[in-house]
Amino acid sequence: MKTFRIVATAAVAGAALSLAACDSGAENAMEDEAEAIDESYEAEADAMRDMADGTANEEVVDDQADALEAEGEEIKDTMEDNADTMDAAPQ
Repeated sequence: MKTFRIVATAAVAGAALSLAACDSGAENAMEDEAEAIDESYEAEADAMRDMADGTANEEVVDDQADALEAEGEEIKDTMEDNADTMDAAPQ
């Protein structure tokens, strides 16, 4: 059973690497940028929550932070979708 897990893990890792190798440098760069943007939105939302912690506005700020995180996620998803089409488009 242990050998099967090792072989299965290696197969999945190999498949993931082969798929990653299909992406162009530009696609990977756009996906990295998308991830960085999402992380910056999350960091800003965390900072908002930290500043409002224990205040009367905590619940309102938490809702605003949730919306900010959702916006960052939407931007990331859109950018990643656009990046995925980069290699599919004929050059």
